[in-house]
Amino acid sequence: MYKAISITYLKGHTSSYIHDFVHFPANTIKAGTHQKWGVSKDYNKASLPEFIKPINETLETVAFMVIVNDSIHFEEYWHGYSADTMSNSYSMSKSWVSTLIGIAITEGKIKSVDQKVCDFLPDFCEGRNTELSIKDLLTMSSGLNWTEDYYNPIGQTAESYYGSNLKDLVNNLTVIDTPGKVFKYHSSCTQLITFIVEVATGETISEYASKKLWQPMGAKHPALWNTDVESGDEKGFCCINSNARDFARLGKLYLHQGSWNGTQLIDSSYVKDATSAANLLNENGIPNTNYGYQFWLAERQGLSVYYTRGLWGQYVICIPEKNMIIVRLGRKYGTNLDDGHFDDFYQFIDAALEMYP
Repeated sequence: MYKAISITYLKGHTSSYIHDFVHFPANTIKAGTHQKWGVSKDYNKASLPEFIKPINETLETVAFMVIVNDSIHFEEYWHGYSADTMSNSYSMSKSWVSTLIGIAITEGKIKSVDQKVCDFLPDFCEGRNTELSIKDLLTMSSGLNWTEDYYNPIGQTAESYYGSNLKDLVNNLTVIDTPGKVFKYHSSCTQLITFIVEVATGETISEYASKKLWQPMGAKHPALWNTDVESGDEKGFCCINSNARDFARLGKLYLHQGSWNGTQLIDSSYVKDATSAANLLNENGIPNTNYGYQFWLAERQGLSVYYTRGLWGQYVICIPEKNMIIVRLGRKYGTNLDDGHFDDFYQFIDAALEMYP
């Protein structure tokens, strides 16, 4: 509680914020040889549509980028940010963790998404927890007794973000509803996946991410992955700290079905499954079609979309039919709609499509 107060209220904030990573310990995702993005000959010749400008101002957008056919066509930064400024991914990291599960499966370190969680995490393996599969975690249908609440200062979500023992927190969770049936968004699911990756590979999630993604994809800068304590466990459910251009690389990997400049980093079948609806029910018993394996799914202007999403409106949006990636980073997000998406998410898509129809 004191740590949360000292990082937020005592610094003039009421909740987390995109540059609060400086107050937490972190492990480094090491970079290798930088592979530059292509830059369009028409770079920044298009202008932002008028309708998006007040939205950017109100929601305090710090980065907006549009990549088409693997080349940057447009990017703009605000509030002192640049292409090299580090910012918190928040839950966009969930899509990166999912990708690492796919890579571990491709390498044979994990048999399949149907393998049981208890094969990897014996301390978690009691009672109905034995029912839980990796797929149940990937699709947010774990049935665990977790409440995702970003405004309760003493809740599980706050403890996972500000606390000092992630392993104890998630190992003490219990399956209370049948897994694999109902979509219920839980950061605990991704944290358990993180620990599975580490057991399966024998490496920390930061080390594995560096070796299998950050370096092969030629990220420009090392990234920081916040941990619960110094040299502790990475917060897999959030908190990769990087920049717009390097975050966008995951979008390019998925648009190319897991291939990076001709090298297959992850099996294309996993990419397809990760970006396809899990077809579960939501808590109201209605079919839920907007989530895959830690990726969000939507449609806009007749186009299929999948994307990574983080608190306060961090987005890497992929539109396969346009071979387009849209990156938006910022301090606030819009209104959560009945379909599970935010209105600003749709507005950023509309802006990019108006600029590059």
